[in-house]
Amino acid sequence: MNRRLILPLLAFLSGAVALAAAAFITFSPQGATRGGGTASVGGPFSLTSAQGATVTDAQLRGAPFLVFFGFTHCPEFCPTKLFEISETLRVAGPKGEKLRALFISVDPQRDTPEVLKSYLGAFDPRIIGLTGDQAAIDGVVKAYRAYAKKVPLKDGDYTMDHSLLVYLMDKRGAFVGAFNSERPPAEAAREWLKHL
Repeated sequence: MNRRLILPLLAFLSGAVALAAAAFITFSPQGATRGGGTASVGGPFSLTSAQGATVTDAQLRGAPFLVFFGFTHCPEFCPTKLFEISETLRVAGPKGEKLRALFISVDPQRDTPEVLKSYLGAFDPRIIGLTGDQAAIDGVVKAYRAYAKKVPLKDGDYTMDHSLLVYLMDKRGAFVGAFNSERPPAEAAREWLKHL
C-alpha cells in the first residue's frame, strides 16, 4: 500500500475507534444522570467567536442549538458536516431564524478567530465558530464527553483526531441527543424546530 495513504487511514481508523468509545461513554447507563436518564452532557463555557466576541452557553439559551467539534484543516468530514447543517438551516426557513449551530475548534493553535471567520464564510451565518485557549477548549471537550487528540504527521505537521457527533441541545442548554444531519434537510429541520 502507498505510504502516503497509510497515515490518513490510520488517523481515520483511530478516529472511528475513538468515536465508538465516546458514544459508548456518552450514552451508556453509567453516563446517565440519576433523574431523567438523560446523559450528562454539556455545561458552562466561555469561548471566543470568529468575530472576536466572547460567547457563553448562557447567551444561547432560549432556542435549541447544535454543537459540533472540528477544525479548519479537516480534509473532508468537517466541511461535509457544516454543509449538511447549513442545508438544514436553509430549509428551516423563517421558523429557524433563532436556531444556532456551534463549530468548536479542537485546534486552537491554528484556528484563530480570523481563520475561523474566513473558513465559515462558505456556510450559513447561523453557524458560530468558536475557539479559545487550550485549557478552555479542553474544558468544553470534557464537558461534552467528546474526544480530541493531536496526531503528528511524518513531515512535522499534524492533524486532529476528534469526535464526529453532532450534539442537539434544547433551549435551556440541556442535552437532547445526537443529531443526525445526514438525513434529508427537511427531516432534520423538523426535528430541530420541534425543540423551539
